[in-house]
Amino acid sequence: MTTAGDPARSPARLGTWLAFVLLFVALQYQARRTGPGPSEDFLYRWEVFAGGLAQGVLTLGVVLALAWNGPVGELLGWRPPVGWGSAVGLGFALFVGVALFAAAVDPILGASEEQGFVPEAWDRERAAPFAANFVLAAGVFPVVEELLFRGVGYSLLTRFGASAAIVVTAVLFGLAHGLVNALPILVVFGLGLGWLRRRTESVLPCVLAHAAFNAAALVGVVIVGERG
Repeated sequence: MTTAGDPARSPARLGTWLAFVLLFVALQYQARRTGPGPSEDFLYRWEVFAGGLAQGVLTLGVVLALAWNGPVGELLGWRPPVGWGSAVGLGFALFVGVALFAAAVDPILGASEEQGFVPEAWDRERAAPFAANFVLAAGVFPVVEELLFRGVGYSLLTRFGASAAIVVTAVLFGLAHGLVNALPILVVFGLGLGWLRRRTESVLPCVLAHAAFNAAALVGVVIVGERG
């Protein structure tokens, strides 16, 4: 077991992680400020999949570089949780709690309108790129983002205490999406994921909970679109 003074959690690693995350945050807000924003057919475009995949690969490369010479498993938290049964129960409670919170505050914040990347209607003729972007949003991004925040980020920040690690990663996770109205929901989600990481001592339940949230939003598009 490593300690707070262990080289695995050196200030250099923490500084590199923080610099990368803050750069990512700055680029996201800059893109939101200067760009036109996601179009209505955002998830029906192959170039979105290509760009998102490249971003995911780059981020994963940074994460693995930070964990190099590890202990990799401990820094990333990529290990079985302490009891899968309790982990699933906690993950489900997190899903329900954040979903209820989001539903309660969304009419006030207008968060769903701000994000804008979830299409309002289902386009059967462009199912292939939608499926590719679905895999990206509900598979690739949850793995990469959780390894970045609840994986190596959480581990590097535990030198300041678990509570500090949960709060800091939650705030940065929210900011990394480049949104304003949705920031409270994203931070609450990040706090819940950090709590799940601490309770289960693993990043895997966080990945699954994150994937479930992203998948639920996109599955809803298909269901509503088919009924319409």
